[in-house]
Amino acid sequence: MNRDHTCGELRKTDVGKKVRLAGWVAKRRNLGSIVFIDLRDRYGITQITFDEAHSQLVKDVRNEYVIEVRGVVSLKETANPKLETGEIEVIAEDCKILSSAKTTPMIIADETDALEDLRLKYRYLDIRRNPIKDKLIMRDKVATIVRRVLHEDDFIEVETPILSKSTPEGARDYLVPSRLYKGKFYALPQSPQQYKQLLMIGGMDRYFQIARCFRDEDLRADRQPEFTQIDMEMSFADEEDIFAEVEKVMKAIFKEIKGVDDLSFPRVKYVDAMDKYGSDKPDLRFDNPMCNVTELFRNSAFSVFSNCVAEGGVIKALVFHNATDKLSRKKFDELNEFVKIYKAKGLAYLKYDNGEFTGSVNNALPAEEKKALSEQLKLNSGDVVLMVADKKNIAETALGAIRKKLGEELGLIDKDKFSFVWITEFPMYEYSEEEGRWVSAHHPFTAPRDEDVDKLTTDQANCYSRAYDLVLNGYELLSGSVRIHDSQMQAKVFDALGLSKEQIKNKFGFFIEAFEYGAPPHCGVGIGIERLVMILSGTDNIKDVVAFPKTASAYCLMSDAPNTVDQDQLDFLSLQIKKD
Repeated sequence: MNRDHTCGELRKTDVGKKVRLAGWVAKRRNLGSIVFIDLRDRYGITQITFDEAHSQLVKDVRNEYVIEVRGVVSLKETANPKLETGEIEVIAEDCKILSSAKTTPMIIADETDALEDLRLKYRYLDIRRNPIKDKLIMRDKVATIVRRVLHEDDFIEVETPILSKSTPEGARDYLVPSRLYKGKFYALPQSPQQYKQLLMIGGMDRYFQIARCFRDEDLRADRQPEFTQIDMEMSFADEEDIFAEVEKVMKAIFKEIKGVDDLSFPRVKYVDAMDKYGSDKPDLRFDNPMCNVTELFRNSAFSVFSNCVAEGGVIKALVFHNATDKLSRKKFDELNEFVKIYKAKGLAYLKYDNGEFTGSVNNALPAEEKKALSEQLKLNSGDVVLMVADKKNIAETALGAIRKKLGEELGLIDKDKFSFVWITEFPMYEYSEEEGRWVSAHHPFTAPRDEDVDKLTTDQANCYSRAYDLVLNGYELLSGSVRIHDSQMQAKVFDALGLSKEQIKNKFGFFIEAFEYGAPPHCGVGIGIERLVMILSGTDNIKDVVAFPKTASAYCLMSDAPNTVDQDQLDFLSLQIKKD
């Protein structure tokens, strides 16, 4: 055995003990007759002092060498308050080199000048740094708390298959060719959706799993091609039951990890979230809802506004208080281009100072309309009004994006705050221009609201579901729904989606058959553990909380994956690579 204590364990109460430590050399300082080494492991750093009689033991030792040290714990003359072990040092009596190390291609320290690509290529070195190591440890704590809370509430952890069947209505699947069944493929699960519902049919009642999921989709800062979710399902339960369980889990996590015990979980319907915040994942760490000012300009002399209303569009306004001196003409020009990303035609703005308006539409709007606008928005001197006139969904989304952008840039967001919100009653369907049909907004096993059952096949645009998301600080943390458990209801949904009996049988045959043998009412969620830990740890990059992440192009710089395979392997699977 190479050690009897860790490098973060010893304190002044251990003075006089003979100890054996092992770890990596974080720093080496040679003062001539004395050599100091900071020895590091996962638990911390301990200073090792080699006096003149023992300094030759480490004459060949460099940073990142792995060594074993024997010595006596001694009290330091001057404590280092930055280290938990800062009051002591170990006076070395013997040292053994366990492993030598080349000069590392990056600095192994909390602060490093290495670019992200280099850190990903040498991720095993990056993990030695506290900013990454601590996040991985936090992730483990989150998983431990989840398991404890759910086991206390009688949930059973069940593993579901990784090799499954490809099904539609989601992101692209990662496919795995079968050796035994030539020309056929398994799919890696996008989530354990069907399996967890089958577990409810199987009578497991309360299931959970910390499940690996895979989606072949475009990546971004908060998304990876393979991810982990805390998967839950409950029988004989509805929204209130699953909300209560999730909130209990979140309260335990935030109390134990962040010391926060005053969390609240307000609820906002999807249509209200879009109306007020232009997003189904609003950041409620600051207020600033949008306002509908359509009626003010229905008969406006400004034709851009009045024509928009006449064509069935809306005019949404957003006020930023005390911002006239913070938003320049250049910034307004930038924002005008920004809204075009969201298909808006443009952005109108007004500045309000001392009862007077200035801005892009000041001269176009009659005085009485500006007065009415000021009264409806309750403007004060120094306020800035931003407006988008367009189709409802475009106006809301574009202005919602500005709300988020300026909330960040103007410092309106309390970075120390954790703001949850349940978004409920999502649309049942969304129309796919690409496919020319209605598709599931969530998945095809989501139950409709009771009052919308009659709209399933006759009014898909105004049919809402019993789906819900939990949003935290502007991030979608989980998604879930009450499931359809009645076979006739499921048939109506498939009909609305335009799926033939043959398609249903091919894609969902085994799943639908299971419902013919008695299915309990059930509901569930999938909580993204990476996003949760990302927010808890204060980073905005999901790669920081994944041990071995992929790049934005789904490539592993460390292992050089994906990569080619031998022709023999392809032949064995009866596969042929198509040349471009």
